Formats: sequence, structure tokens, C-alpha cells
Amino acid sequence: MNGRQAPAPVLILTYGNPSRGDDALGPAMFDMLEKHKRETSDLDDVDLLTDFQLQIEHAVDLENRQCVLFIDAGMSCAEPFELQLLQAERDDSFTTHAMSPAAVLSVFEQVNQQPAPPAYLLTIRAYEFGLGVPMSTAALENLQLSYQYVVDGQWLRI
Repeated sequence: MNGRQAPAPVLILTYGNPSRGDDALGPAMFDMLEKHKRETSDLDDVDLLTDFQLQIEHAVDLENRQCVLFIDAGMSCAEPFELQLLQAERDDSFTTHAMSPAAVLSVFEQVNQQPAPPAYLLTIRAYEFGLGVPMSTAALENLQLSYQYVVDGQWLRI
């Protein structure tokens, strides 16, 4: 063994920019889940990771996982949030600094020559992405509802 701890079977990867209003929903969810994990044993089989945006290197974080949940803010989803099953799909985002979750799955499959783990995208309904503005009240309400959904493990049962 190389001294590295084996990854938990489930990865929850949140992303967003805390300085851009409701785009902070992903990092805020990370903070809530991290606190919950510290205070309970509910998420012992879950690794948590957060970043400003998805990048090609995140494909490595999917290795040896049974399931992955990506969490982001979005303005085009239903309230309070939407959950969708992802499929690996190469798109133009792999050539940019920010990637889509489907593109990260595609990179994983190309590098590892095996199917990506089952993956979902939880998009929390957002309203305002202005630089330096706080999260909106409606987005904070959606965050609370989506947090309860994630902690209850409902997304693992679809």
C-alpha cells in the first residue's frame, strides 16, 4: 500500500463561486455536509470535495467509486432542485477551464478504459449570480430543501 487511504464508495463533488451570489450554493452545500459529517456518522461512506469549477483533473477523483453526486447551482432548473442521471458525454467543455459533469465522466472513461461510476447531477435552483451579492433568500430556501434530500439519501434510491 502506498500510504493513501482508500476512497469512500460515494463521492459528493460540489462546485461554484462563493463570490457570485447564488453560485455559492455548491460550496454552501459542501460546508453543510462537512459539518453534518463531523457531527454524525451518517456520511461515513462519503467523501466530500468542492471546487470553483470542474476540471479535467476531477476525473481522477472518480476512481474506485461506486457512485458520484455532482452539486451545482442553476437558473434553468425547476424549484427547489432537480436531480438527473448523467451519462458520459464528450462536449466542448473539455477544452476549456471549466467542464461539465458529463465531460468529466467521459475523460474518466477515456483514461481508465472502463465505464464511469453511476453519477448524478443535483442542480439547486438559483436566481442571482452577480459578483459580490449575497445568496438570495429563495436560493437559501432551495439549499435547505436540497440539503435534506442529500442527507436523507433519497438520491441514492432512484
